[in-house]
Amino acid sequence: MTNFISPQENRFKEAITKGEKQYGLWIGLTSNLATEIIGAIGYDWLVIDAEHAPNEMTTLVPQLQALRGSHSEPVVRATWNDTVLIKRFMDIGFRTILVPYVQNEDEAAAAVAAMRYPPEGVRGVATVQRSSSYGADASYLTTANDRVCTLVQVETGNAVDRIEKICDVKNLGGVFIGPADLSASMDHLGNPGHPDVQSAMKHCADVCKSKGIPIGTLAPVSADAKRYLEWGYTFVALGAESAMMRAGAQAKLDEFRNA
Repeated sequence: MTNFISPQENRFKEAITKGEKQYGLWIGLTSNLATEIIGAIGYDWLVIDAEHAPNEMTTLVPQLQALRGSHSEPVVRATWNDTVLIKRFMDIGFRTILVPYVQNEDEAAAAVAAMRYPPEGVRGVATVQRSSSYGADASYLTTANDRVCTLVQVETGNAVDRIEKICDVKNLGGVFIGPADLSASMDHLGNPGHPDVQSAMKHCADVCKSKGIPIGTLAPVSADAKRYLEWGYTFVALGAESAMMRAGAQAKLDEFRNA
């Protein structure tokens, strides 16, 4: 007889599907202790970055362990839209994945398929992995597809042009707009506030709303975050833990040096 309790449903996925606002934070320090501290605050979702931060499988697992029992849904930003890499992220316990640089509906469909078992997808089957509590969760194979949430990152002008087709991909969990890369692709490097970029972001929000697809983004500036939420963005990351740590440390030093 086992005392195993099956993991809860993906509250983040359920919330964005219902249109409930979800506030997140970027995590890139590769520290399970830092992630544990943030995990106790109450953010709805936390993106543990494996694209631009030096995270590997061996640093991701301790952070997942640190978030066990947390309200925050762990989201990994994948290194790339790669079926093998996504399979490994799934096997260590992620059920929500942000896939970078998705350019069109075919790439979006590939990301969705990589996260789902057949016949809905192509995810390889392993029965004694962390995702199923090493086999203790006997229901994992039959419930995993219902819990997964595929978020695709639209971050180029070409992808914006394909947004309607991307939204039509079956089982897509949501679209995430990457303002920095989008602005770079539109010849406005370092200026995501440019009117052309903002117009593209508003267009994506309108399309996603019409298609019933949740849309999210990263907005460290509060005024930007509030504007995107007004446009219909459902899940918004409000900054990064490293930037907040630096800003807090700088402010404390300035307080005394400038006294």
